Formats: sequence, C-alpha cells, structure tokens
Amino acid sequence: MGASKLENSKRLRYIRLLGRFISGILSYLAKSDNPTKEQYDQKVDMNFRFLEKNEAVKLYKDEYTELEALGQKILDFRASDESIETIKEELFYAQNQLEKRVNARRYKKSKHDNHARDGWE
Repeated sequence: MGASKLENSKRLRYIRLLGRFISGILSYLAKSDNPTKEQYDQKVDMNFRFLEKNEAVKLYKDEYTELEALGQKILDFRASDESIETIKEELFYAQNQLEKRVNARRYKKSKHDNHARDGWE
C-alpha cells in the first residue's frame, strides 16, 4: 500500500474514532436522566481508551480541527472541577456551533434569486 493511501486510511480512522468518542459522550449526556461528574469521568475514560490506541493525525480541514477541539474540550472538562450541568451546557453549545458552521458551508442560500432572472423570461 502506498504511503499516501496509508496516511489517508490513518486519517479516516482517526476522524471516525474522534466522531464516535464525541457522539458517545454527548449522547450519554443527552439521554441520562441524572448524570453525575463521576459517571461523566468514567464514561470519558471508557470511551477515550479506543481513541488513544490510535495515533493522532494532523487534520487540515476546518470542520475536523473543530471536531478535534471539541474532543479536547471534553477531555479538559474531565480534569476540571466544573459541575455536570455546566459541562453539559457548554458541550451542547459547542456541538451546536460546530453543526451550524458545517451546515453553513454546505447549504448556501441563493440570495436575490428572483432578481437574477428578471430580464431573461
């Protein structure tokens, strides 16, 4: 296998593991009725095991670097003394902002669409 194919496969694997790590933590926070800080820490440790087995790869695309920053934020909250409600609120806000940025790049609204075709009909 060529060096570039190997690098691409490592990058894809890292991105998928990162996404699975983040979605696992956020779905736990969303579905759990009364999460505690200890349960959160335990869940982060459990999910992080799979991520740390794979080596980190340099990500160049903005949405992937933001995804990596969100993963780092989850790990930073693991070491902090914040309450679980603050953690939950800030992580959901960060995830929402990430989704907004990704969707804004993908779905462009064509402004003044009616004015562009005024003289052509």
